[in-house]
Formats: sequence, C-alpha cells, structure tokens
Amino acid sequence: MSRATRTRVGGGPLVTLGLVGLALAISLLLFGAPLVMVLGRALAMGWDVYAEKISDPFTLHAIRLTVITSLVVVPINIGFGLAAAWAITRHQFPGKRLLTTLIELPVSISPIVAGVAYLFLYGTLGLLGPFLSDQGWRLMFSVPAIWLASLFVTSPYVARELITLMQSQGADEEEAAVSLGAGGWTTFVRVTLPKIKWALFYGAVLCNARVMGEFGAVSIVSGKIRGVTETLPLHIEVLFNDYNTAGAFAAASILALLALVTLFLKSIAEWRLSRERG
Repeated sequence: MSRATRTRVGGGPLVTLGLVGLALAISLLLFGAPLVMVLGRALAMGWDVYAEKISDPFTLHAIRLTVITSLVVVPINIGFGLAAAWAITRHQFPGKRLLTTLIELPVSISPIVAGVAYLFLYGTLGLLGPFLSDQGWRLMFSVPAIWLASLFVTSPYVARELITLMQSQGADEEEAAVSLGAGGWTTFVRVTLPKIKWALFYGAVLCNARVMGEFGAVSIVSGKIRGVTETLPLHIEVLFNDYNTAGAFAAASILALLALVTLFLKSIAEWRLSRERG
C-alpha cells in the first residue's frame, strides 16, 4: 500500500495522533487510575501497616486458596483445551458443531447463573444433593465447589486459542509425519506442540488470570466461609464490608500486581504469536 493510499485510508498523521491520544487517555482513565488508586491506598499508612494487613491469617489463607485453585484448574483446562482443539481441528465426528458451541457456552452465561445452577444441581436440596449426602459427600460450600465453578467459567480460554490457531495452520505437517510412520503421540509432541506452544501459553495465562479474579460463580458455591472457602476476591469484599479499608486495599493490591504480571506475560505471548503467524 502506497503512502498516499495509507494517508487517504487513515486520515493523515494528525488523525492518527488524535486517535492514539484518545485511546491512551481512555486507557489511563479506565485502567491506569484505578490501579494507581489501589496501590496508593494500600500503601497510604506505610509499609508496616501494609505488611501487617498482608500477613493477617485470613488474608494469607485467601491468597493460598486462590493459588491452589489456580494450580488445580489451569492444568485441567490445558488438558481439556488440547483434547478439544485436537478433536475439533483434526477429526470429523457427529456432534462436532455441538461440542464447539458447548465450549463457547461459559462465555455466554453469567458466572452467577452458573453458580446458581451448580447449587440447584449439587446442593443439599438440589437434584443430586440428596444422593451425595447419602454417600457422605458435601460438594457445595467446600473447596472442591470452588474448583468446579472455576473450571466452568475458565474452560473456553485455552481451547479457543488453540482451535483458532490449529484451524489456520491446517494438518499437512501432521499428515506427513503419520505417512512417514510416526505414531499419534510422537506426531503431537514433535510436530503439533512446537507449533502451538505460544497459543497454549497465551490461553493458560488468560485462564489463570480469570481463575484468580473470579467472583460471581465462586461467591455462590463457596458459602464464603471465612478461613475455609474465601478466595482473595471474596476476602476483599468481606474486608471492605467490615470497613477494614486498609486490609481490603492491601489484599486488592495483590490482585493488581498479579494483573500486571499477567499483562506482561500476555504481551510476550501475543508478540511471539504475531511473529509465528507472520
């Protein structure tokens, strides 16, 4: 495209500069200002108070539970995403379209609706609740319930990234490897995985960010039992409602820092993906 054509399409350097400035201003207003406010309020009373609030046993438990939930949910979703993407992009089978639609379902449903559905299904008075109670199992208002809800709301992230990339790449290289005698596992490890590793990493980063920040579904199924089923977002709400603003902002600063790390890792993954796609 010639410079003159780019000028006619883009509207010239002044229009470009104005649009970039507007986007930057909106970004700073919507994202930068709240982040600075959270970090500023967290440290407003000094490092000693900040350290005291972070080292509170309930806060430490909420952080630990959030990390454990991420360590449980993200690997499962990575396995699900790989299996779903491989099945959808490399095989033909009845119900393929239905599977693709089901993968997108958690994006379309409010997390609170998902939490209520799990409650009506597995709760004491739910459809399967009495059976679970007879077996001595209590799923709702427990840590496994948090894992279950988090799995549901984050299940599309890895699969969506892999499906899009693997469909664009095609299966020519895998078919060539199979024709040369490579088995399914060898083909996946030696041919497919190197081509999708950054999309896999990108999806895992997004999945991890959503797990750590999930509030709606988890608030329904966890019961918000302090020191037992309170993840970090739930704990922040409890602290704020108790007028413990210093503790709430200190805990919120942990999520904010995690968001910055996620943004950094996401940028790396996007850069590598853009290079691989040419």
